[in-house]
Amino acid sequence: MSARILIAEDEVIIRMDLVEMLVAEGYDVIEQVGRGDEAVARARELEPDLCILDVKMPGLDGLAAARIVIEEDLAAVVILTSFSQRELIGEAVSVGVGAYVVKPFQASDLVPAIEVALAGRAQLQAMSGRADEAERRLEQRKSLDKAKGVLMDDFAMGEHEAFRFLQTTAMSRRSTMAQVAAEVVGGTLRPGNGEGLTPSQ
Repeated sequence: MSARILIAEDEVIIRMDLVEMLVAEGYDVIEQVGRGDEAVARARELEPDLCILDVKMPGLDGLAAARIVIEEDLAAVVILTSFSQRELIGEAVSVGVGAYVVKPFQASDLVPAIEVALAGRAQLQAMSGRADEAERRLEQRKSLDKAKGVLMDDFAMGEHEAFRFLQTTAMSRRSTMAQVAAEVVGGTLRPGNGEGLTPSQ
């Protein structure tokens, strides 16, 4: 599936050249605008894979627009700049821009920049996903430990017995151990006869 790209460039001729190059390379140009504020608004609506933003635009300059797009995780970003604006490249990097292209450019300049930016965003998303999963697992571990503590302190269970209780109860109720642990900690469930867990009085 080709990347969906939004172009924001206030110079019409350059914008037309960009569209022609991108389409020829197999990309899907889903929108083209001439203002930075329009680029942000349309990115929020259309959820492109990548935004190509010119540095100098009315409404909102490219770096300000890039900052919003990146902070809101709307898309990867490639910045277009001219030779006279190369001092802005450092600022673009600090904002989190995935790549930049210096005007005048050719498809051979543009395509690698696009692919680098897309790959960089994919890597960041993967890292973020792994971090979220690690945090979720840590919270589950804390919840299980707390529930075991309740069972050991209030119901005189050993650690292995408490863990086994949480495990078998979750299996019998077709729920997760984390859900059972939360109910034990919250006091809404406690060891009993029959199914092993009864509502607290």
